[in-house]
Amino acid sequence: MIPRMIQCISPIDGRVYAERPALPLAEAQAAVERARAAQPAWAALPLAERIARVRAGIAALNAMKDDIVTELARQMGRPVRYGGEFGGVNERTEYMAGIAAEALAPTAVEDSDRFTRRLERVPYGVVFVVAPWNYPFLTAINTIVPALIAGNAVVLKHASQTLLAGERLAQAFHQGGVPTEVFQNLFLDHETTEALIGQRAFGFVNFTGSVGGGQAMERAAAGTFTAMGLELGGKDPGYVMADADLDAAVDGLMDGAMFNAGQCCCGIERIYVHHTLYSAFVDKAVDWVKGLRLGNPLDPETTLGPMASRRFADTVRAQVAEAVAQGATPLIDPAHFPADDGGTYLAPQILINVTHDMRVMREESFGPVVGIMPVQDEAEAIRLMNDSPYGLTASIWTQDPANAERVGAQIETGTVFMNRCDYLDPALCWTGCKDTGRGGALSVIGYHAVTRPKSYHLKKVLK
Repeated sequence: MIPRMIQCISPIDGRVYAERPALPLAEAQAAVERARAAQPAWAALPLAERIARVRAGIAALNAMKDDIVTELARQMGRPVRYGGEFGGVNERTEYMAGIAAEALAPTAVEDSDRFTRRLERVPYGVVFVVAPWNYPFLTAINTIVPALIAGNAVVLKHASQTLLAGERLAQAFHQGGVPTEVFQNLFLDHETTEALIGQRAFGFVNFTGSVGGGQAMERAAAGTFTAMGLELGGKDPGYVMADADLDAAVDGLMDGAMFNAGQCCCGIERIYVHHTLYSAFVDKAVDWVKGLRLGNPLDPETTLGPMASRRFADTVRAQVAEAVAQGATPLIDPAHFPADDGGTYLAPQILINVTHDMRVMREESFGPVVGIMPVQDEAEAIRLMNDSPYGLTASIWTQDPANAERVGAQIETGTVFMNRCDYLDPALCWTGCKDTGRGGALSVIGYHAVTRPKSYHLKKVLK
């Protein structure tokens, strides 16, 4: 039987850039069994040794930077000028390694002549990471690093759009001293993935992707009681209050909306501006966007690359067209971006006169488009920010932290930012609510996600 090929179609030119055969179910099952068999010896290593090997793996990944940056451009379109994802990968790895001893330390309840009572965190065994293409290293590292440090074996399934990222991660960790069976990168189709989950092959599953993908994961796991973490996207808002630093707000929010061609889970997709600043904000935002350069991501002068696939670009085009038909006003003439070819290369867009009756203000766009609305007061801004099925981050722009605290407390979201956006702080839990999913990564909670509690109640016999 000829195996199905999993292909990466480059957004640069529409050609097949990489392809790998999908692993048959029996071979995938055998790979997971090898991971399960190798995990106890890995967990038995001293914590300091596991940390050292994980750090060495990340160092090996950094040594591949030049090749990886070009591969990322060819696989998913991010311009080479941005240098990949290494700053975030290194920051998150170092933070999680630094807190590991404290995060995984037993909690002593009693140690007396009568009882020893304590609570420990123990690894699940085999952790399954299903990673997305938009930040193929950053998002994977969020779970891989704490899972390995905590003593789990890890099986990685990467997105078809970033096939080579999984291979690079495996190569790096193996060079760093993580055993080949403890970290495995497998090429799996949807059917095999769902079959493995349904067979309770994993102790924990972490999935980053679409709401539909998360629903498929939950259906596959139904009845298995497999622990699961889901990050499923967002429609993240920005709110510019009357006292905001206007230039800082424009620069931060527009970068949050347009970076990576808008293909960020926590990218800014809708902006609400106090009516006293609205006109000035919109004018500055238009100038900011016109300063972008759409083009081939291999060109160091390019600041906005193609979207990862024609399908994603068509979704954005459809949302924009529908909004304009419903009365929205587009402020960016596509002719300003001659590289827009009607395919993966998509001109950025700002829409005004938008309402929440429009898909572009309600459904995830995941592209270089943002709608901007004026608001009269905090109450209106809070109502609109909460009028969404998603809840990942919210960005508040003000010079008064008390404003951010007060408004942030009323927003249904996982993270509240003040005067920044589109960032993951490894010391804080990366989490969401509503259709954004459940569970949490990074921080101490990230270790709790990849371990389970185990209690010891030891009664001593007195003679």
